[in-house]
Amino acid sequence: MKTIVVALGGNALQRKGGEATAQEQLSVVHDTAKSLVGLVKAGWQLVIVHGNGPQVGRILMQNEAASHLTPAMPFDVCGAMSQGMIGYHIQQALGELLAEEGLPQRPVTLVSQVVVDPGDPAFKNPTKPIGLFYHQDEAGRIAQEKGYTFKEDAGRGWRRVVPSPMPVEIVELNQVKTLMNQGFVPIAAGGGGIPVARDSAGKLYGVDAVIDKDLAACRLADDLNADALLILTEVEHACLHYGKPGQQTLGRVSADELQEYLNQGHFAAGSMGPKAEAALRFVSGHKGRLAIITRLDLALESLEGARGTQIVD
Repeated sequence: MKTIVVALGGNALQRKGGEATAQEQLSVVHDTAKSLVGLVKAGWQLVIVHGNGPQVGRILMQNEAASHLTPAMPFDVCGAMSQGMIGYHIQQALGELLAEEGLPQRPVTLVSQVVVDPGDPAFKNPTKPIGLFYHQDEAGRIAQEKGYTFKEDAGRGWRRVVPSPMPVEIVELNQVKTLMNQGFVPIAAGGGGIPVARDSAGKLYGVDAVIDKDLAACRLADDLNADALLILTEVEHACLHYGKPGQQTLGRVSADELQEYLNQGHFAAGSMGPKAEAALRFVSGHKGRLAIITRLDLALESLEGARGTQIVD
């Protein structure tokens, strides 16, 4: 059975303009699960990685709002909370649909730690915004009290920013493999994984960071020697000159071509850039591997070569 790691973007978990309620999220995930069941029916061993941007942001907001009543949890713990919440909804929706189809596979959420290097240059230049917007004076006060870094965010106020280092190691990799061997559908490295580092004795400790979920999915797919990495987003294709005159969609491209497009700056750092980089890292030097960037509803057609952007070495 061929293995596919699927990286679910935020649109697979939350509708634009939708209410930020548990019931709304479950409704969206139920729709998402319909496409995932199609992959299982087509004979793929499925491994799921998901984002957590809006969800962990709301957990942080709840932290701040209730800090006078109960101690706020550190950022790595909030990431673990989001993994459990989102995984629960995916388990419920996907498990229900798999059972309805008479399929034996069942999803299991694995709270996952992902090791990062404390020497990663990202720690010297935090860029990932999280949590609430603040007035500049209030942001300055919090920064002085807690040592946080704040940056102005597109005229909307000041937000805390944290580093976004590269994923080095999936701590629970063997557990993922065991679940796969037993016929389960692992849900792992949610939100890019809980960022951890190792001290001088090799013991793990949590760090304040956000690991890009597409790069974490690539790390997991590579470690599993998966056959395909499916990166799902809001658009059918990666594009050159996106949103500009002369926009050009990309169908089947080689790793060398994609690298050249990356070098030319065609993919924005906060959106398509990490997806292109993850796809490139997964296929480079590995003949026979396939990375796809496309919409959720086009997943199967894209695997057949009819839709989406397909990247090969």
